[in-house]
Amino acid sequence: MAQSLELLLIQFLMPDNDARRQAEDQIKRLAKDPQVVPSLIHHLRTAKTPNVRQLAAVLLRKKITGHWGKLSPQLRQLVKQSLIESITVEHSPPVRRASANVVSIIAKYAVPAGEWPDLLPFLFQCSQSAQEEHREVALILFSSLTETIGNSFRPYFADLQSLLLKCLQDETSNRVRVAALKAVGSFLEFTHDEAEVIKFREFIPSILNVSRQCLASGEEDVAVIAFEIFDELIESPAPLLGESVKAIVQFSLEVCASPNLESNTRHQAIQIISWLAKYKSSSLKKYKLVGPILQIMCPLLAESTNRDEDDDLAPDRAAAEVIDTMALNLPKQVFPPVFEFASLSSQNANPKFREASVTALGVISEGCLELMKDKLEPTLHITLGALRDPEQMVRGAASFALGQFAEHLQPEIVSHHESVLPCILNALEDASDEVKEKSYYALAAFCENMGEEILPFLDPLMGKLLGALQSSPRNLQETCMSAIGSVASAAEQAFVPYAERVLELMKIFMVLTNDEDLRSRARATELAGIVAMSVGRARMEPILPAFVEAAISGFGLEFSELREYTHGFFSNVAELLEDGFTQYLPHVVPLAFSSCNLDDGSAVDIDDSDEDENVNGFGGVSSDDEAHDEPRVRNISVRTGVLDEKAAATQALGLFALHTKSSYAPYIEETLKILVRHSTYFHEDVRLQAIISLKHILTAIQAVFQNHNEGITKIKEVLDTVMNIYIKTMSEDDDKEVVAQACMSIADITNDFGYMAVEPYMPRLVEATLVLLREESSCQLIESDSEIDDDDKEHDEVLMDAVSDLLPAFAKALGAQFAPIFSKLFEPLMKFAKQSRPPQDRTMVVATLAEVAQHMGAPIAGYVDAVMHLVLKELGSPEATNRRNAAFCVGELCKNGGNSVLKYYADVLPRLYPLFGESEPDNAVRDNAAGAVARMIMAHPESIPLNQVLPVLLQVLPLKEDYEESTSVYGCICNLVLSSNAQILSLVPQLVNIFAQVAVSPAETPEVKVHIGRAFAHLMSLYGHQMQPLLGSLSPAHANALAAIAPKS
Repeated sequence: MAQSLELLLIQFLMPDNDARRQAEDQIKRLAKDPQVVPSLIHHLRTAKTPNVRQLAAVLLRKKITGHWGKLSPQLRQLVKQSLIESITVEHSPPVRRASANVVSIIAKYAVPAGEWPDLLPFLFQCSQSAQEEHREVALILFSSLTETIGNSFRPYFADLQSLLLKCLQDETSNRVRVAALKAVGSFLEFTHDEAEVIKFREFIPSILNVSRQCLASGEEDVAVIAFEIFDELIESPAPLLGESVKAIVQFSLEVCASPNLESNTRHQAIQIISWLAKYKSSSLKKYKLVGPILQIMCPLLAESTNRDEDDDLAPDRAAAEVIDTMALNLPKQVFPPVFEFASLSSQNANPKFREASVTALGVISEGCLELMKDKLEPTLHITLGALRDPEQMVRGAASFALGQFAEHLQPEIVSHHESVLPCILNALEDASDEVKEKSYYALAAFCENMGEEILPFLDPLMGKLLGALQSSPRNLQETCMSAIGSVASAAEQAFVPYAERVLELMKIFMVLTNDEDLRSRARATELAGIVAMSVGRARMEPILPAFVEAAISGFGLEFSELREYTHGFFSNVAELLEDGFTQYLPHVVPLAFSSCNLDDGSAVDIDDSDEDENVNGFGGVSSDDEAHDEPRVRNISVRTGVLDEKAAATQALGLFALHTKSSYAPYIEETLKILVRHSTYFHEDVRLQAIISLKHILTAIQAVFQNHNEGITKIKEVLDTVMNIYIKTMSEDDDKEVVAQACMSIADITNDFGYMAVEPYMPRLVEATLVLLREESSCQLIESDSEIDDDDKEHDEVLMDAVSDLLPAFAKALGAQFAPIFSKLFEPLMKFAKQSRPPQDRTMVVATLAEVAQHMGAPIAGYVDAVMHLVLKELGSPEATNRRNAAFCVGELCKNGGNSVLKYYADVLPRLYPLFGESEPDNAVRDNAAGAVARMIMAHPESIPLNQVLPVLLQVLPLKEDYEESTSVYGCICNLVLSSNAQILSLVPQLVNIFAQVAVSPAETPEVKVHIGRAFAHLMSLYGHQMQPLLGSLSPAHANALAAIAPKS
C-alpha cells in the first residue's frame, strides 16, 4: 500500500483537476483499511517534499480516530514515536503543526487511558528547548491539548502557568510569544477554578506587551487574542482584574482611538470597554476610569465611517453602545461629562459633532433618567435646536433622541408638550424620509403617556398622520401607524371622530398578502386593536367580525411578526368584549397554542475549519469519521422573531382566560401545561408573560369552580402548581423583572384568596423574601469584583418595590399573627433605610412600615422606638413622595402603637405642621398630613391641643387628591361633632362649608357622605335657626347637596 499511496499523494497535489479527483477517490478507498495508518506515518517521516509530508499528516488526523482502536499496541507505539520525532526534527513549520494536530487527536484517547505517560514530560522538555521551533510547537500542542485532555493537566497547572508566563516574556522569539498568547487563551477557556484563574492576573502586563508588539508589526489578528483573553477574565465571576483594569482600559482605548487599525480590531477593543462597564462597573469607578473612557468614546460618536462596511463594527455605533451600558451602570459618573460634551458639540461647525451631541443625550437617557429630568430644560434646548439643523443627519439624530426622551423621561417630559409637540409636527414634514421615520417614532413614544393634554393638538396631528398614511412609502406608513396608536390611546373617547376613517384604512392593509407588505399588515392589525380599545365595545362589536376574520387569515402567511401582532390584537379584543369574546375562543386559542409550541430555531454555528486543510486546498479529502471530532461551538443564535411571537401568544392565553373566565374552561389544562413549560423558558420575555398569565389562569379556574364542591380540590391543585413556580422563580430566576412579577402575583393572590390559600407556603415564601431583602438572590448577584458603596446604589425600582409589597400583603392576610414573621424581616428591610441609601429606598421602607402597621395592628408598638426617628426625618424630605409616605406612616404608628407612641406626640406635631402651610406644594402630602393628625386625635385625643390643631386641620379641607384618607379625616371630625366637643363646635362656619363641599364631590364615597350627613344633622339640632345665615351663604348646588345627605327626621 505504501508505494501506491505515495503516488496518490503526489497526484493529489497536482494542478490537474481530473488527476486530483481520481487520486481523491482512490485515497478514500484505501483509507477504509486500518493499514493506511502505518503507510501515512511512513510518508510523514520519509517523503521528500514538505507538501506530501503535510498532506500525510492531515489525512492521518482525519482517519486516526476511526482506526486507533483497531491498531496493535506495537503499531500505536510506532505512531506516537514517529509523531514525536516529526515534531522535534521536522524543518517545515506547516508539517510540524499538522503533526501536532494529530498528537492532540490521539492524546484525547491515549492519555486518559494511561497509554502515553511520556507525552507531557516531553512537552515540558520541548518548551524549554534552546530551539525556537521546539518551544513554539510545544505551546501549540498545549493549546490544542487543553481542548481535548485539559483535565490531565490539572496536577501540573502551577508549572504550566509559570511556563506560559516565561514564554510570554521570551525575549528572543516573537513566534514563541505569540504561541504563548494563544495558549493562555486556550487555558483560560478551560479553567473554571477561581484560585487558578486569579493567577492569570499577573499575566496581564505580558499579554499587553505581546499585543502591542503584534499591532506594531501589523499582526492584528494575533493582537485581538488579548481581547478574547480579557473577555474571559471579565466574564469570570472571580474578582480577577484588580489594579490591572487600568492597564487593560488604557490599551483598549489606544486601540479604539487608532483609525488606521482594522474596524474589527477596534470593535474588539470597544467591546472590552463595554464588557467592563457591564460586569465590572465598580472597578471603572474605583480606578477613576469613567472620565478617560468617555473622553475617547464621545468623540468616536462623531467619527465618519464608510457605510459600506459592516454597520455593527462601525466605531460610532459601538461607542454609542458603550456609553449606553455605562449610563445604565454608572449614571452619576456618566451624566456630567456626556452632558458637557453634548453642550459643547452642539455648537461645533462640524455636523458630525452636532449629530454626536444629540446621539449622546439620546443613548444616556435610559440610564441617567433621574439626572436628566433635573436638566430637562437645557437638554431639550440642545435637542430641539438640532431638530432645526440644516444637516439631515443632525435632524435625524435629534428626532431619535426625542423618541428616547419620550420613552424614558416620563412623566416629566409630557409637561413640555407645548414646546416639543410643535417641533415634532414640524419634523413630520421634513424632506428626509429618515427624519420623518424617526419623528413618527418620537411622536409615538411621546403621545403614549399623554392624556387630555393631547386634545388641542389632536386635529392637526391626525390631519398629518392620515395624510401620510395614504401617501408614504411602506416603512413610513408603519411608523405612522405606531404614532396613530399612541394618539388613540392618549385621546381615548376624543378619538371617536377619527376612528372610522382609520379603521377603513386598516381594512385595506389587513388583507395585503405580498411579502414586502406583511410588516405593514402586522402594524395595521395592532392598530385596529388599539383603536377598538379607544372607541369602546358598543361602537366596535358590530363591525369586529370582519377584522377578526382578516386577522385569523393572516396566520396562513408564515410571517412571525404578523402572528405576534395578531396575538396582541386578539388580546385587546378579549379585553374589550370580555364574555362577548367567548364566540372567538375556538378560532383563536389553537392559533396561540401553535405559536407557543413553535420550534424557536436555536441555531448553533459550528466552527469546523482546519487551517492545514485550507492552506493548500486539502479540504477535498473528507473524513468519514469526523463525528468523533468535537467541533468548537462558536456561538448560538436564536430567531428572535419567534421569541416575540411566543411571548405575545403566552400573554394572549392569559388575557383570554382573565376576560372570558369560566368560558375558558375547555382550554385550561393545555394552557397550564404551556405556561408551566414557559415559566422556565430560556428567554426572560417569555418567562415574564408566563408568570403573569399563570395568575390569570387561577382567576379563570376560580370562576369555573366557584360553586362546585369538587372544584375546591381542582383550585387547590392549580394554586399549588402556580405557587411552587412563583417561589422557585423568586429564588432561582436571574431576571429582576420576572422575579418582580412573581412577587406582585404572590401579593395579589394573598390579597384575593386570603390567608388560608397561602398558609402552606408561608415558610418558603418568608425564606425567599428574606433572600431578596438581603439582596442575595440569583437575579441580584451581578458583580463580585468589589463591593459597591451604599451611596452609589441606585434604587432598584423594578425589583425592590415589588418585594416590599409582599410584607403588607402578608400583614393584611395574617393581621396580628404576622408579628413573628415580621420580626425576621424587619432588620433586612431596615438596611434600605440607611442615610447612605437613595431617597427612593428610604421611602419604600417607610411606606412598607405604614402598611404593615395598618394591617398588623398592635404588635407594631414593639417597633415604634426603632423607626420613629427615621419617619420624623422623612417628614422633612425634599421629595414629595417621601413626605407623603412619612405622614401616612406616622399616622398609622400613632393609631396602632398604643402608649409607646405618646412620648413622640410632642415631636410629631411640629414636624407635621409645615405640611399644612403655603410652603407645601403638594396636595397629596397635605391630605396625608391631615390623615395623620386625624389618627392621632382618634387614638389619644387627650394628648392633642385641639384648640390649636383643629383650625389648622380644617383650613386644608376638603381633601384634594388622596381620598383614601377621607374615612379617617372626616370620621375624626364627625365623631368630635357628634360628641359635641367644645373645641370643634367653635368652628361651625368652617365645618358647614367643608361639609357642603364633600356633599357635592363626585370623588367621595356614599359612606363618607352618610357620616357627614349625620354630623350636619347634629349641628342643625344644636343650633337650629342660627344655622340659616350660614346655609344662605352657600350656592344652591352646595345647599341642596347638603340637604340631600342629611338624614330625614
